Amino acid sequence: MDCQNLVFSSHAIQQMFLRRISKNEVQAVVAYGEVIDQRPDDTPFPSYLLLYIVGGQPLHVVFSYDESTDTGYVVTAYIPDPRIWQDDFRTRR
Repeated sequence: MDCQNLVFSSHAIQQMFLRRISKNEVQAVVAYGEVIDQRPDDTPFPSYLLLYIVGGQPLHVVFSYDESTDTGYVVTAYIPDPRIWQDDFRTRR
């Protein structure tokens, strides 16, 4: 997803710290990741679940996007659990 501004929620920052996920890794997911789920009716903005392989490891980012201001909001980021996700990390079990 291409956006001019990227804002990290306090929840995202806290979870990234706990999970040892860097801002640069999240930015890579937002810039190059694949949309594997989307919620166009989420409020206040549509949201997306993005997947990208960073450093050989899958990474999911929940991201919402305000098209009117070209601003993306990182809601959270996590390493997908293989007990919950199929081997491709795109499909829930």
